[in-house]
Amino acid sequence: MYVGRFAPSPTGPLHFGSLVAALASWLDARAARGRWLVRIEDLDTPRAQPGAADEILRTLEKLGLGWDGPVLYQSGRIEHYQAAVERLAGKTYWCACSRREIADSSLGLAADGAQIYPGTCRGGIAPGKTRRALRLRVSKEAISFEDRVQGGQQQILAAEVGDFVLLRADQQFAYQLAVVVDDAAQGVTDVVRGADLLDSTPRQIYLQRLLGCPAPRYLHAPAAVNAAGEKLSKQTGAPAIAHGKDAVRRALAFLGQPEADDLNQAVKNWNPALIPARRAVAASP
Repeated sequence: MYVGRFAPSPTGPLHFGSLVAALASWLDARAARGRWLVRIEDLDTPRAQPGAADEILRTLEKLGLGWDGPVLYQSGRIEHYQAAVERLAGKTYWCACSRREIADSSLGLAADGAQIYPGTCRGGIAPGKTRRALRLRVSKEAISFEDRVQGGQQQILAAEVGDFVLLRADQQFAYQLAVVVDDAAQGVTDVVRGADLLDSTPRQIYLQRLLGCPAPRYLHAPAAVNAAGEKLSKQTGAPAIAHGKDAVRRALAFLGQPEADDLNQAVKNWNPALIPARRAVAASP
């Protein structure tokens, strides 16, 4: 059975960019007569905003985007991420590098803007240094997958990302690890999300292989950006969406879908082939 999910971070109210991802995921699941789950990715406690998770859930309900089963909160699943790290023993190492040190020795910028880690601590932490983050050794093999909208993708982690973090310096488990563990635990078969996460997918596939997790299908819709080309987010001042048909109408148009009188018609009309095969699209006012 098809199992999809929407996994927002509770850093603020639902904005248009998040609605696009939620609607695409919901429509894809409902069109496939599958299940649609909601997961609150609240591991990054410094960025979490009190009450934001409840507000996101209320907004989804008011828009008619109902979910199946209980909502999963990552903050209650720490032991599962720790167990995954233990299973990866022998493939990880402690890193003592600060952000400044990584930037100074970086091999360049990855496609998502992060510094490419050069493997400074692969052979061990230098004397006098204190361990900060736990990194996963990556291989030189090409990770390839077929995205349902963006087409064929390939990334060589060693050259384009470097060994990446599983446990951060602040002792928070990293997104890449948590999302893989949770998708496997929830039986997710299809990940539908914004293309701002397209370049994270090879890291997740690599982790899936190491942990023996099944690989879902992927569909990355364009990320909604503002006039300056910035992804809509709390940090870029994206406003909360209004509750009503207009927000859904705008999201359907953004996804290239036909106009619909209601969500039932939108499900019948759903056609992923109409989604623009672009990384980002400016959100219309």
